[in-house]
Amino acid sequence: MRELSDLSVTLREHEVLPARLPLRKLAARWQRLCQRLATRRALLQLDSHLLDDIGLTAEQARQEATRPFWQLLR
Repeated sequence: MRELSDLSVTLREHEVLPARLPLRKLAARWQRLCQRLATRRALLQLDSHLLDDIGLTAEQARQEATRPFWQLLR
């Protein structure tokens, strides 16, 4: 009898879990967007020596840092 109740609890947990999943994905996407915005702002602070180290010109860094936020969601 206990096995059936355990199965019932497990099934109910699986019914609730998918409802939470989109919120988790939204939170992960928001976190990723914030991180991308911060790293792009940091690009504007790098001098030419550091930009050379990562293989970017000042113009490329400026273009990347000023991209619209909706392009960062991809």
